[in-house]
Amino acid sequence: MNSIAAYNLVPDEDALIPRFREAGDITLDLFHRDGRVADRWLGLHPREFGLLWRLSEQPGVPMSRRQLLADVWRITIEPETNSVAVHVARVRAKLQAFDLQAILVTHPDGGYLLDVPSDPDAFRFSRSDPG
Repeated sequence: MNSIAAYNLVPDEDALIPRFREAGDITLDLFHRDGRVADRWLGLHPREFGLLWRLSEQPGVPMSRRQLLADVWRITIEPETNSVAVHVARVRAKLQAFDLQAILVTHPDGGYLLDVPSDPDAFRFSRSDPG
């Protein structure tokens, strides 16, 4: 394989998915598929992580139950279960240990959103603060 062909195997930086995503005081880590606040891991299950990761793509924008089922659960039919609500409740319970459960909001018109400040100075924890 020549060097030009090898160079074309590596995607542009814009096409790469970021490993980390900040959602308020939570740092989501795609490699570990978990989130942490300061230096403590949340212990998220795969769908819980997927739910937070998807909502953190567009913080403040409500996502319908149907959108979350399609994007996180990868199903296009709407099952007769409350699986999304159950996973939201589990994530809130894990965030409650850090008093962050209020960032995962149920929208009045249905669906869910992450209500995180857009200003990094508003975060309670900083990278330089050991916790």
